[in-house]
Amino acid sequence: MKEKILEGASKLFMKYGVRSVTMDDVASALAISKKTIYQFYKNKDELVTSISRSHMSEEKDDYSLIEENSVDAIDEIYQVSNCFRKHMADIHPKILFELKKYHSAAWQIYTKFKTEFVKNHIKRNIERGISEGYYRSEVNPEILSAFRVEQVEMIFDDNLFPKEKFDFTDVQLQLFDHFIHGLLTDKGRELYLNYLNHNKNSHA
Repeated sequence: MKEKILEGASKLFMKYGVRSVTMDDVASALAISKKTIYQFYKNKDELVTSISRSHMSEEKDDYSLIEENSVDAIDEIYQVSNCFRKHMADIHPKILFELKKYHSAAWQIYTKFKTEFVKNHIKRNIERGISEGYYRSEVNPEILSAFRVEQVEMIFDDNLFPKEKFDFTDVQLQLFDHFIHGLLTDKGRELYLNYLNHNKNSHA
């Protein structure tokens, strides 16, 4: 039941945002009483925090598996980008703003995940790409990994990319394409384009 509540509430928060979904909404969607929810989660903030922890754990597992099994740095970063789009496909664009403003514990979990795990993952990828000859040797992995982390968060900024004007997936793809082309050597660009063409042909 605890996992059922976690999964059901997560779907509602991702679709409608955290702020607009009440515990009554969660109970109604799951066809259970609000009292049942409070047996496992003392309040909405605890539920939101648990969901954040669960999502970050899932993403860590996904990214670590990709890093372990990828053929090269470009294969890795390409797969991670696809994985990111999968995780973000149905997310409400204001969710990070709402976590930051109303749910500090959940926001801290996300911030730690972003500044430690994700940043270090990107840094290792850049270092790997340089050693493989696919990324330019003059780039600074520390600087560009920090830049990429902040670039990803920009996607959620409604002032920069209002959802009425921009498609969430298109913004992500454009920023990723811009970022990776700044890394690539001629050798890396050739391999990256091969990955793109292979992906297009496999979905044709």
